[in-house]
Amino acid sequence: MAITAETKDCTALSDSELSEMADTCADGPSKYEAGLLSKQAEEWVLVTLVREGRSLKGFSFCTLERIGGTPCIIMGCGSFKRTARRDAYLRAALSDQFRRAVLAFPDEDVLVAARVAQPGAYEAFRTLHDVVPRPGHTPTGEERAWGRRLAKRYGIDPKRFDDRRSLVKGDGTFPLVLDHETTRPERLPEGIDELFSDVDPQRGDSLIVFGWVMAEELAKIET
Repeated sequence: MAITAETKDCTALSDSELSEMADTCADGPSKYEAGLLSKQAEEWVLVTLVREGRSLKGFSFCTLERIGGTPCIIMGCGSFKRTARRDAYLRAALSDQFRRAVLAFPDEDVLVAARVAQPGAYEAFRTLHDVVPRPGHTPTGEERAWGRRLAKRYGIDPKRFDDRRSLVKGDGTFPLVLDHETTRPERLPEGIDELFSDVDPQRGDSLIVFGWVMAEELAKIET
């Protein structure tokens, strides 16, 4: 069956869709429930829903906005059904968000950001440029500043954020992250596990990850 993705206003989410979204989280570690997702719908502007046929296979809250004048796709919590096609579900969600970015930010490079709690979620950043954090890279001053800006955007207490490692220290609850486990871990950067050596999702830890999609790449997306 065909995979389709739709990005729409969170205000248009129905109770049945929220229940479907909660069901997609059941196989993963996040186990976000409908009540929590309803509160997230109040905090985010957009949500991307990925279906295979009529069945919901994944979702991601997001916004398209400018931070300090820079166009950004900011992803909130999301989860993708743990099937053999889950990487395709994630790609479909990203493609639709990129399509929206082309319309909102024509001819501009766009920063893409998400909170993640496991290496497999780096699948979302595999084709992006200058990803931070990444193995073997020491963030520059500007990259650390971006980390702090994004932590503020996510509503994180500055005392809980380590801008050298892009690490959010937990508050005792499972973090609101892009919950994805890639089917092809061998495609991820060598040494990626080291970035997560101090990340304990059950304690609430996560990384703020960001990278860039170039204007010329966005221009190739059909709108």
